[in-house]
Order: sequence, then C-alpha cells, then structure tokens
Amino acid sequence: MDFLFSAEQEALAGKVRAFVDGRLAPAAAGFDLDGRIPPELLADMAAEGYFGLRVPAEYGGLDLDAVGTGVVLEELARGDITACYPVLNAALVAGVLNANCDDTQKAAWLPEIARGEAIVAVCMTERGHGTDAAGLELKAEPDGDGWRLTGEKTSIMIGGFATHGLVFARTGPEPRSRGVTAFYTPLDERYVTRTTLPSLGNRSGGRSTLVFDGLPVGAGQVVGGTGLGFVQGMRGFDYSRALIALMAVAAAGASIEDAFEHCRTREAFGQSLGRFQGVSFPLVEHATYLHGARLVAYEALWRNDAGLPHRVPANMAKWWGPRASVDAAHQALLTLGHFGWSEDRPLARRLRDVIGTQLGDGTAGATKLVIAREFLGREHAP
Repeated sequence: MDFLFSAEQEALAGKVRAFVDGRLAPAAAGFDLDGRIPPELLADMAAEGYFGLRVPAEYGGLDLDAVGTGVVLEELARGDITACYPVLNAALVAGVLNANCDDTQKAAWLPEIARGEAIVAVCMTERGHGTDAAGLELKAEPDGDGWRLTGEKTSIMIGGFATHGLVFARTGPEPRSRGVTAFYTPLDERYVTRTTLPSLGNRSGGRSTLVFDGLPVGAGQVVGGTGLGFVQGMRGFDYSRALIALMAVAAAGASIEDAFEHCRTREAFGQSLGRFQGVSFPLVEHATYLHGARLVAYEALWRNDAGLPHRVPANMAKWWGPRASVDAAHQALLTLGHFGWSEDRPLARRLRDVIGTQLGDGTAGATKLVIAREFLGREHAP
C-alpha cells in the first residue's frame, strides 16, 4: 500500500502551491470583502489549466484522474476555498459531458470549458428541493424541436457570474427522477434573471437564485438522453463529495498550521503558548481528525480511478471531512484569541467558508443515508 503521491502529482501540487502563495492567498481577503471573484483571477486560473482538469487532452484539457483533481483542489483550498468552486464545477461538468455526450457536443463544449471561456454552474437545487433533488420542478416545456425552461433554481454556487449551466429540468410527467433531463446551455441574460444571495461564507462565490423565463434549448443541448439526466448526472457527481471534503480539510488544515505557528511565537506566563498542554493537545487532536478525513477522501478518489466501488468512502468523507474541518477551524480561531477573531487574518473567513461545505452536494444526513443503504440494504435502511 503506497500513501505517497507520484513524482508527477508532487510536481503538480508544487506548481499549484506556487500559484496560491503568489497570486491567490494574498488577494483572497479582498475577494471576500468585495463579494466577487474578479474576472482577471478566473483568467489567471484558466491560463494555469485549472478549468481543464477533467477535460481530455484532445479537447485542450489536462486529462487528470480523480486523485490528480483532488491534488489541485486541495492546494487551491489552502489559499481560498471559494475560488475552488468554479474549478470544481468545471471538473464535474466536463466529466458528465465527456461520459454522456456525442463527439459533436464534446468538440463544441469541452474546449471552451478548458479555456475558461465557459464558467459553468450546476443548476440542480430548487427552493423546495435541496436534498430531495429528484423531486425538482423546473419545467422544460415543448417548443417546436426543443423546449423552453421555465422556473427557478436557487442557492446555485457561482450562479451570479457563470456563463453556462448544466440545468436539470423536468421534461416528462414521470415522477421523481424519471422524466428529468439535463441540458447544457448558455445562461442567456434575456431569459435568466439572477439574484445574488447574502451568505454567511463563500461571499465571493456568487451564490444566486436563477429565474428561467422561457430559456430556449434545443435537442442538441440534451446531455445523454431525454429523461435520463438525473441518473446520469448523479453518477457523474458521485466522487465529487470526496473532492469537497478535501477542500474543507485543506482550508481547516491551513488554520491549524497558523495555530501551531502562533503557539511557537506567542508567549504567556514566561513561556511559549505551545508548552501548555491545554493549548497544544486540542490542536493535535484536530490535526489527527483532519488527517484521517483526508485519507478517506483520497481513498475514494483512488477507488474511482481504479474502477472500484467508491460510494461509501466518498460519502464518509463528505460528512466527516466538513464536520472535522468546522471543529478544527473553530479551535484554531479560539487558539489565536482576538487575533483569530479579527478579519485581518484569514481564520474567521476560513471558518465561515468551511461551514458551507456541510451543506453543498449532500448534508451529513443525506450522506449517512447513502452509507446506511450500502451497509444494510435498502429494505433495512431509512
């Protein structure tokens, strides 16, 4: 059993770390205060290839595996977890398109994602359908050879500035997941009204409500098959929960590192703060929890790459990683005291941002339900 990254993965991590230290981390506080990710940062990230992580090389991408994608997102999250979301979405959507689209669609859509010309939002959540995504109600009403999308999506991360969306809409009368179709479409401002939502964390992430007022989509914009969007989309997103866990663990880990440094340099009662067990031991405990969650996440990604079942570790990582990260980020902030409470340092921002990972792409309850059904069988599980 090998727990080490390959030389190529280490080199990739080092390259991303240099970008984070030189470009992302120094500016992240400003993005948070401004409430937006500036277009020039997105352009810089595109130039680094971050939007093409899961795009095949023939379409201009890096063609990374799941572990390699985790390496990039983990390093980016050390600088700013919110900046990960455009990258995460690009990886998820590119994977879904590559797995379910024909060659014409791939040639039209994947290169523009890899170049950062298409910033993609995943348009699934609705006001009455978050965890219950299979019950979504946004309508795709027949219109000639295509449809018109009418309804509302809400709490859509990067929805405020995304140029395109993978939109899940109901094309048939069948209940639940049957009858749901996925469309890849430009978010045409003539038909889509956006309202940015105030958020506790991820304030630069453009979390928004999108109101669709007859957005036209054609048969050529269907991803996979009509009525199959939910099943195909969920299959494509299955490993993403491990990626989100890595993002949370990385951000919280950065705060724990800050807390350890504070313990080395801060003096109290004539000695360094780290000499007090009541201060250093809690940090050690949280570093241990984060380390364990990180390993589970990477196991899920490795199993995905190996073609092995990965649903259980991916969902374990999704509920445990964010929970451990929130607790760790909170402890790090408390360790720094008034220094941590100040917005002059990134600890408060990281804590706010990490809390959001407990909500997106499956709550703890939703992920535990998946695990329980795997362990017990549906007939014996909630």
